[in-house]
Amino acid sequence: MKGLAFLLILLLTACGNPPPPGKTVLTYATPYAPSHPFSRADQTWIHFVEEKSGGTLMIKPVWSGALLSSDMSMEELRHGIADIGLITPIYVRGGTHLIRIQSGFYSGATTVESQVELYRCIAKASPEIGRELAGLKVLAVQGGTLPGIVTRDRPVNSLADIKGLRLRAPTELLSVLGALGADPVNMPMGEVYSALSKGVIDGVVAPADTFRSLHFTEVARHFNTLAVPRGAYPARAMGLKRWNTLSEAQRAILEQGIPVWEAALAQEVRAAWQKGYDDAVKGRIAMTAVSPEDQERFDALYLRDAERNARALSRFGIDGMRAFRAARAAISDGKVRCQGEGA
Repeated sequence: MKGLAFLLILLLTACGNPPPPGKTVLTYATPYAPSHPFSRADQTWIHFVEEKSGGTLMIKPVWSGALLSSDMSMEELRHGIADIGLITPIYVRGGTHLIRIQSGFYSGATTVESQVELYRCIAKASPEIGRELAGLKVLAVQGGTLPGIVTRDRPVNSLADIKGLRLRAPTELLSVLGALGADPVNMPMGEVYSALSKGVIDGVVAPADTFRSLHFTEVARHFNTLAVPRGAYPARAMGLKRWNTLSEAQRAILEQGIPVWEAALAQEVRAAWQKGYDDAVKGRIAMTAVSPEDQERFDALYLRDAERNARALSRFGIDGMRAFRAARAAISDGKVRCQGEGA
């Protein structure tokens, strides 16, 4: 059915009025509604491109998943279903093994900007990432605010308190939490509210913005600010075939739009985090933190697991350790500098 919807949209587009002379229209597709923080960042980028081009490049947004699917968007962009789209290669089941695994190499990258820069260091050192992105021109890399641990009834004051908790967590954290004695599970975030309210799970690894966006103030009472690392990944892309049809001047404008889009995404995710945190405070969510020693222990477990995952990529013929070593060499004291860069 979705394929038929794609064809219908394409036919309707083809039957519509052609763009005015001297103007190029590019479709941008996203699964999010216009009001979502990601979409607000998208709109900042759209305004930049249209203004910078003097209106000769026009972006036609298609919101709320009406054009691209969430799990096949990369392939759909390659085939021209949309010109530009939101992609999530870390959730693709096949063909992006290294991009998915490298998202677990980010211990020490605590800001959105440092995460984005670290991704570029990893990609620079690892040709495999380019192969996984074949047929696409990346127009923005996205990071995010660090998750903590949201719990329903039991507070987490130390790593020892994690033992026995049934926690929803992303796949890359399941073995780390298991090593701490938790009972980690993976489920869609859309199901977490119900699972928390019914006591099916005790908590969830999530950032503070979820207190507002997912209404966790209604079903949880505690938030521990354990700094759980999170990675960056290419998140907006254009089909390379369509990219190659643009003029050199048009491509230059889209290149200039890359830092604009990334800065807008960083601003929006930070604003969403602050609003969620403020809601948590108003909702009297108890805030706790682990000791520096516990944070150091967690980071060590995280990196040990990341290295094991990197080594496991060899079964796909991928040198994951090359990417892992590049990530660790690039970051020091929260600052990122690609290996080989001057002082």
